[in-house]
Amino acid sequence: MNSGVTFRTSADRYIRMALEEDITWGDCSTEAVCDEARRGSVQLIAKQDGMLCGLAVFERVFSLLDEDSGFETAFRDGDQVQAGSLIGTVYGDVRVLLSGERTALNYLQRMSGIATMTSRYAKVLAPYKTELLDTRKTTPNMRLFEKYAVRVGGGRNHRYNLSDGILLKDNHIDAAGSITKAVERARQAAPFVRKIEVETENLAMVREALAAGADIIMLDNMDDHTMREALAMIEGRAATECSGNVTEERLRAIGEMGVDYVSCGAITYAAPIMDLSMKHLCVEESSDEAEICRCGE
Repeated sequence: MNSGVTFRTSADRYIRMALEEDITWGDCSTEAVCDEARRGSVQLIAKQDGMLCGLAVFERVFSLLDEDSGFETAFRDGDQVQAGSLIGTVYGDVRVLLSGERTALNYLQRMSGIATMTSRYAKVLAPYKTELLDTRKTTPNMRLFEKYAVRVGGGRNHRYNLSDGILLKDNHIDAAGSITKAVERARQAAPFVRKIEVETENLAMVREALAAGADIIMLDNMDDHTMREALAMIEGRAATECSGNVTEERLRAIGEMGVDYVSCGAITYAAPIMDLSMKHLCVEESSDEAEICRCGE
């Protein structure tokens, strides 16, 4: 999606924001029981089956709090794990392990949940030419991470944001006066290398979008019968995208129709988190105070 440097720079900004949200004036629970630095470790454990995604983001939460923190794991993004698997171990100042725990898990659980759901949907479409796309229906300030998770799960990214491509939806068409006028204006304003996609809701709109020269025609919220008629009308003269009311149960039928792309907002906004936990915190020094620090949600 992005180069490693660009992703890292952008990710750091959002991770810092998440940490500031969770540690606004310090961590009063940890500060109450751990009043000095001690080295320790804690295990990251899977509590359900799923696909891992976001391991580098998980690690980065701790290293932003303390550059001497570390994370050891034999797994990579895209690996499948089973419930009970030891994914890895985080090392560092016990105070950092405790304070960074929830933010790190939030990223890893969310991203792994999206990758897991996307992988399941992509497998249904694997026998067909239809490619699975995400949408802009993402969590505010989480788009970078959620769209990355879609790619790890085997999906592809639709436009990243409003600056990334032209998609003329119903309200754009209303503002322009018609599909024809909207496409004409977009063609005049856009660089010649940029494609124009038009959202259609019925066969009349498909006919107009095709005549206007749309590069991609979105078949929005159409039933299977109408979609088949639309595809027959288009006959490969424009790329096609199915959107709206896309469920896992409907994917096979969509693939069999031969649609080029199917976009699904649910893989980001409705994906359940993957249940992961940080357990068995161990403090290197043995003392009464160290025993008090053996905790974790």
